Amino acid sequence: MTVELVSHPDHVSADRAGLALRGMTVFYDRKPAIFSVDATFEAGAMTAIIGPNGAGKSTLLKGALGLVTPLSGVATVFGDTLDAARERVAYVPQRASVDWDFPARVRDVVAMGLYGSLGLLGRFRAAHRRKVLDCLARVGMEDFADRQIGQLSGGQQQRVFLARALAQDADVYLLDEPFAGVDAATERAIIDVLKGLRDAGKTVVAVHHDLTTVPDYFDRVLILNVRKISEGTVAEAFTDTALETAYGGRLKMAEVDPVSAEA
Repeated sequence: MTVELVSHPDHVSADRAGLALRGMTVFYDRKPAIFSVDATFEAGAMTAIIGPNGAGKSTLLKGALGLVTPLSGVATVFGDTLDAARERVAYVPQRASVDWDFPARVRDVVAMGLYGSLGLLGRFRAAHRRKVLDCLARVGMEDFADRQIGQLSGGQQQRVFLARALAQDADVYLLDEPFAGVDAATERAIIDVLKGLRDAGKTVVAVHHDLTTVPDYFDRVLILNVRKISEGTVAEAFTDTALETAYGGRLKMAEVDPVSAEA
């Protein structure tokens, strides 16, 4: 596969790199899902990962998290290894990958975000219960705390998983298509929360499919099609040239139909 790289120089200093990937390569069935990807995700910024179906967007997040084993490459969190800094990273998976029939209340799902700080023998105290409700309130779901997670709509489930990530008090937030299949009100609520995290200095990275909203929602962009195509600020990297390269020359920004596609 020949890819014309249109990357721009990355001026993110080491102390601003919330998450950095170097040489990340993952193979599935002897074929590269991502190949030798370098990427730097800045603290205090929201970055979109975009690309066509099968580009490796979700795989990139999973490789960074160690959920799939890379053939090569490393991920660092503020300069530390992932193992040393795992508690600083929160992950919101695709809704389609979650078993929503699992019999858990909304408050119990959010409480899972606290387990890293509680430890195996930690007691769940009143302060933890208040934090769970506070995180639910931040996503507009406090009235659903005792509802079974499987009884919620898709947008409501997505809000609950975001609340679970908020409960972790992480520094890096990785989200896999957080707006897929949600209603407009949920999308606005999620983007408001993510921008609040960004403004608090957090690193926010989201696999995203709606190209029309990239300039409004994100500060930076990584365009991917197995290899890195372009990376940088939206003004630098989100160009017709980069999109044409990523999507096989068929698409320009203004021509993209923003439908969800599996990463």
